[in-house]
Amino acid sequence: MAAANSRRVPRAERERQMLDAAVAVFARRGYRAASMDEIAEAAGVSKPLVYLYLNSKDELFSACIRREAAALTAAVRDAVEEGATPERQLWSGLLGFFEHAAVHPDGWTLLYSQARTVGEPFAAEVAVLRAEIVAFVAALIAAACGSRDVEAYAHALVGAAESLAGWAAAAPAPAPTGKELAASLMTFAWSGLSRALPAPDPEAAGGSSAAEG
Repeated sequence: MAAANSRRVPRAERERQMLDAAVAVFARRGYRAASMDEIAEAAGVSKPLVYLYLNSKDELFSACIRREAAALTAAVRDAVEEGATPERQLWSGLLGFFEHAAVHPDGWTLLYSQARTVGEPFAAEVAVLRAEIVAFVAALIAAACGSRDVEAYAHALVGAAESLAGWAAAAPAPAPTGKELAASLMTFAWSGLSRALPAPDPEAAGGSSAAEG
């Protein structure tokens, strides 16, 4: 009788297992030092199976970048509270960013430490992720500022968020929480950003402070 653990694993689940293992190994060892043998062992599969599913180490690394980039982008977009004040929308987007980075430290390391330093084509894939987040943040600010040019604001805010998340990842325990990081950046940035925004409507309901939970 076949063992219970010999069941056929669906392809999507098997790929997820491989990518989970690869992200962890790449984050810990770096792209060049990581081996396919090590990744296969961490995933609990044979090395030929990893090659069968993902063809090469380069393609595996690219697949990891794309998955982690999509997850980070989705976390930021999903966190933004539609219909909220501009301040609250930026606050919630930053909170989504920092909380995702904290919960997925290997994915953060892969995107912002490993992929950027290995070189092309991997750095270009991360640049696409960054451009998407900058465009999203710029749209949030532009919605509040009307037709003003806000790209510089968006680049500055995203760059500050990346730097702060990197600092937090290397900070000794206990590391600051996502809420603390978002509050710190809003305190730093909002006084300047708010000057570019129109005066608030005194009759608007539901205005909330960025430091609220």
